Amino acid sequence: MNTQSLLNPKHFGRTVFAAVAGLAFSCSAWAATDIQVWYSLNDQNKKVFEQLVKDFNKQNKDAQVKTKSFSSEADLDAALSLTSDKDRPHLVQLSEMSSLDEVAARPYIWPLYQALAKNPVKNAKWFLPAENNFMHDAKGRLLALPLMAEVPVMYYNVEAFKKAGLTPTQPSRAWLSLQEQLVTLANNGSRSCPLTSDQPVSINLENLAAVNKQFYAGSDNQAKAGFNFNTMYIRHLSTMISWVRSEIMVRPSFGPQSPKRFASGECAVFLSNSGNIGEFAAQKKLNFSVSGIPYYPQVTAVPGNPFVTGSGLWLTKGHSAEYDKASTDFIGWLAQTENAAKWYQSTGYLPLTHEAFNATDANYYNSLGEWRNLVAVYGQKPENTTRGFKVNNYHKIRAIFNTTLENALDGKQPAMTALQTAATEANKLIKQK
Repeated sequence: MNTQSLLNPKHFGRTVFAAVAGLAFSCSAWAATDIQVWYSLNDQNKKVFEQLVKDFNKQNKDAQVKTKSFSSEADLDAALSLTSDKDRPHLVQLSEMSSLDEVAARPYIWPLYQALAKNPVKNAKWFLPAENNFMHDAKGRLLALPLMAEVPVMYYNVEAFKKAGLTPTQPSRAWLSLQEQLVTLANNGSRSCPLTSDQPVSINLENLAAVNKQFYAGSDNQAKAGFNFNTMYIRHLSTMISWVRSEIMVRPSFGPQSPKRFASGECAVFLSNSGNIGEFAAQKKLNFSVSGIPYYPQVTAVPGNPFVTGSGLWLTKGHSAEYDKASTDFIGWLAQTENAAKWYQSTGYLPLTHEAFNATDANYYNSLGEWRNLVAVYGQKPENTTRGFKVNNYHKIRAIFNTTLENALDGKQPAMTALQTAATEANKLIKQK
């Protein structure tokens, strides 16, 4: 085309349009799909997750993950409830709270099994079996990615046990034998905090049942749900009240204070969820190990396994097919063996896949006591008493149980009165819709 043609307005307009159209096509071809992920993790697990996100973003030009961190899941859920459809994140971390699939029933939630039917995760076998109720529906279908699945464990400070002259240098799993050790610990260096917890309902009610191979909520933990706190619960709570009075146990409390006290070396024994393992391992001066939570040999000769707890990543509806695929691609990437193994080894959450568990070298467990054995059982079909429970309005019931334990441990109510009152209130809530 000559100079005169270029100066012709008709030809000039065509040239500019073609150039702009070509530029627009080029930009759209290279534009990344931004996936919004909201989550709430402790400092250590947050670092691990953010590094995984960075690694994903480096390896993917078509999709980029953008994260938003919250101080608690409650704050995240509150923000989510105020978010419009168009601004809703693509993936959110939420716990199910054993409330009859309350999260899964929300209109904006997209069950993971439906997403994976369109974009399956290849070469990965999920670690938690379909029979485990955690993040599964009644048909065994996966509702969310169980990335933050964890179990309650007993942490102990090895140096505190050595200083107290205890042999072996680990806590007994029998409650009454543990009591003797706590007295020795209190008298030999751990007076300010022989034992504490940040999971009072989980340790003293929910998993008191599971670890002693008893049903927690009725005869099958589901269809005939109902609470009847028998002699085992009453004796246990009475024992815990005596431990607080004799100062061998610091009254349990929610929040970050209790794990920080153990991380600093102040507490000798700490009953909490396994998701703290990574945080504690990052403390260079802390020599700790892991055991199963205590049980009563008078009730069961061999301890059962605690319920799986924690949270998962949930997909949300209302996005284009392009965004849906990018979200499930990120899920698939997290499930790749190298990434899933890194997550498991660096956090204390249960393995996402069998491949991640099998890829973990024995050296990883050298200082973690019983952790490998405690984890391995969850890759198998669970016993009926430990497969999980689903109770109507359980988030409200759990709040009642927490207040009940606080009052009892503060000496405001005897164990029998506290538990009978709590059971009556809980059973009323179960029947409400």
